Amino acid sequence: MKLFTYFRSSAAYRVRIALALKGIEHEKIYVHLRKAEHRAPEYVALNPQRLVPTLIDGPNVLTQSMAIIEYLEETRPEPALLPADPAARALVRSVADTIACDIHPLNNLRVLTYLKDDLRIGEERRNAWYRHWVEEGFGAVEHLLAKQPGRGPFCFGDQPSLADVALIPQIYNARRFDVDLSPYPTILRVEEACADLPAFAESAPEAQEDAG
Repeated sequence: MKLFTYFRSSAAYRVRIALALKGIEHEKIYVHLRKAEHRAPEYVALNPQRLVPTLIDGPNVLTQSMAIIEYLEETRPEPALLPADPAARALVRSVADTIACDIHPLNNLRVLTYLKDDLRIGEERRNAWYRHWVEEGFGAVEHLLAKQPGRGPFCFGDQPSLADVALIPQIYNARRFDVDLSPYPTILRVEEACADLPAFAESAPEAQEDAG
């Protein structure tokens, strides 16, 4: 198995966490987005969107982080990242999708680059844009997590799920852009619990060989 990744990509970060939690051995191939390595013809042939991550598993070439993680869940089901109960699965997915579908797409590198280079929006206003969408999404996530009965240390219970896999990279990026996280005590509690697990520590951007 091969993972095409970039240390600061939230989407690649999610997949790194999922692979680590499941203990799946793989080779990392680094695609430096700032150096436009994702636009190289050989990479575009694998991923026409010119994004990371891309996962190769035998004959299968997979893109889109959430689809990749669902594939891993279906092909390597233990430890599970989704609960067995359909309603509980939907709830975990709703938190993960709030991050992966509502927050992250508005704030990823290509969007920020477009705001800067094409729309000529200054850094202060770009950062305000970033913080606005994180705060909108984190407010909803905080509400969903805080109202869960019998909360464990993670988003949903005593084991990390797809929700935690999606949340931790977004917290990392929120800190990079100086988002005030004090209104989200439940999110911060989850971050603290995840920090104690080696799978999250070894997947962090600063732990990657291409960091810098």
